Amino acid sequence: MPTEILMPALSPTMEEGTLAKWLVKEGDTVSSGDLIAEIETDKATMEFEAVDEGVVGKILIAEGSEGVKVNTPIAVLLEDGESADDIDTSAATPEAAPAADAAQEAASEGGSDAAAAPAAASATPAPAAPAAADGSRIFASPLARRIAADKGLDLASIKGSGPRGRIIKVDVENATAAPKAEAQAAPAATPAAAAPSGPSADAVAKMYEGRTFEEVKLDGMRKTIAARLTEAKQTIPHFYLRRDIQLDALLKFRSQLNKQLEPRGVKLSVNDFIIKAVALALQSVPDANAVWAGDRVLKMKASDVAVAVAIEGGLFTPVLQDSDMKSLSALSAEMKDLATRARDRKLAPHEYQGGSFAISNLGMFGIDNFDAIVNPPHAGILAVGSGVKKPVVGADGELTVATVMSVTMSVDHRVIDGALGADLLKAIVDNLENPMVMLA
Repeated sequence: MPTEILMPALSPTMEEGTLAKWLVKEGDTVSSGDLIAEIETDKATMEFEAVDEGVVGKILIAEGSEGVKVNTPIAVLLEDGESADDIDTSAATPEAAPAADAAQEAASEGGSDAAAAPAAASATPAPAAPAAADGSRIFASPLARRIAADKGLDLASIKGSGPRGRIIKVDVENATAAPKAEAQAAPAATPAAAAPSGPSADAVAKMYEGRTFEEVKLDGMRKTIAARLTEAKQTIPHFYLRRDIQLDALLKFRSQLNKQLEPRGVKLSVNDFIIKAVALALQSVPDANAVWAGDRVLKMKASDVAVAVAIEGGLFTPVLQDSDMKSLSALSAEMKDLATRARDRKLAPHEYQGGSFAISNLGMFGIDNFDAIVNPPHAGILAVGSGVKKPVVGADGELTVATVMSVTMSVDHRVIDGALGADLLKAIVDNLENPMVMLA
């Protein structure tokens, strides 16, 4: 029978995506491993490979469609001898996905089900998906629901043997005739406390009636940023530690290194030193190299440092794994590559997921200092401001001028307490003010 191609989950957190572009058309022959589409998630546009082989019989989701739920049928492959006339296109919208999934699993119950289901569906609609006493949905194929309704069986009393525990035809046929329980009046539900929120979109628009404005539609990335950072700010107990860092020794050392590295085409940035300083500090203060995991803390061995990269419409935080083990030139090359591909939205999920600590550097934009929001499950993030000339009191008590960079470390108090956070920030400062130590 025709094989459905489903909207893939390209990352552990992906729930829906945009079918950005089809790389095949109806009638094309594809083999396993062939690229067939480009899928846009909230973070990246990724190429999608075919798993099965066959002829593209029908494209169910049009190019450019947004909000396509994971596991929604997006196209159908035909095998030899099959015709496009055999394809049921009722699953061409995300809303129809559960029914399409049920039909697919019903067809897998055996030849008789596969042949009977389409004919029966055209004659009598399947009963609505039932629910258990606790309100959870009972998963059953349309044919199984129809037979159960005819026999007066309670699906809640039947154990399913189909995929993911779905109740299929044979389960209903073999079930002991247990009459369906009479529906009981549900007690009045207690209204749940509404989460605090701002005025509705319509209410806001009404405030500005008569004023000229442009309505900007939110894309998947902006929606995700809004949801996750709102959750992070509301649920993570942030506290903030601030330090000034004198950069003159680092700037002089960087200049010397860049002269020596010029024949190799390497040019180190201040940010490269910051990444290395954070990575080594996490090794020096290992209790701070941790992430929050709901009911426990995971202490990491390697220093996997995430770095925020601004892109059009949002940001990425690619992760440089094992940063403590890499040279400054290796970190510089990797960071440039990740940043370039982040701006093109070509990063793979494993390249921007994970890490235990992040860096957000707005110093290059002229920002003196700011407070960043912890990106869960990270334990902290270092907000880096610009280096500016300031009067400082030297070690001998004399007033002098130094290049000073202000940093603020936002910390998840569930993972890192005040004194531990202070130790981590001191280690970062020491590394940056004594840069040659980082090469030892």
